[in-house]
Amino acid sequence: MPGFVSNIILNFFIALGVVLGGSVFGALAATLTNQPPLKTMMTVADNIKIWAVAVALGGTFSSFRVLEQGLFKGEVRSLVRQLLYVFFAMGGAQLGYIMLCLIKGRNPN
Repeated sequence: MPGFVSNIILNFFIALGVVLGGSVFGALAATLTNQPPLKTMMTVADNIKIWAVAVALGGTFSSFRVLEQGLFKGEVRSLVRQLLYVFFAMGGAQLGYIMLCLIKGRNPN
């Protein structure tokens, strides 16, 4: 079980880091190209969330394979584990977006 819990924590923080890092560096690039950095940062953060989840899971095809085994071969335990990985990765990506919204002073909804 410690491996499972550590993987969940890793997925969460990897997705969080992808959103925060990508947005901050996107804002830096916007500054260098004379574009509005905060607007660019928020646009990048919103658009990069799904990619942050894919990065945290380590590629989407292995995730689909595990989901297929869980659904069609009756391996419920692996299905639940994979769904938890996805859930926590999505949570990390969303938390990164919310943090940036709060920094900007914008309502995350």
